[in-house]
Amino acid sequence: MSEKKKAAYKRILLKLSGEALLGKQSTGVDPDVANYIADEIKSLSDLKIQIGIVIGGGNIFRGIEASAKGMDRTTADYMGMLATVINSLACLLYTSPSPRDRG
Repeated sequence: MSEKKKAAYKRILLKLSGEALLGKQSTGVDPDVANYIADEIKSLSDLKIQIGIVIGGGNIFRGIEASAKGMDRTTADYMGMLATVINSLACLLYTSPSPRDRG
């Protein structure tokens, strides 16, 4: 007889650093790491846990570093926000079923 796991929480907020997506790469998104994270998120979802995900963009661009090197701070921050959007799209890509799996 198998025991079902019971979650301690019904709803969680998961904060991922953009660097979590790097893997062994120096920049960008490592597909193996992204798939691993997606599998972990799915295992939480399978326990009926509602998940909010916040992800950074430091694996692509760091506004504070660019600002320190002379770039206009507002522009640097906007670029960092776009990096966050890129990571959000990657997160969506790896956590959503592929079109071929949707039937």
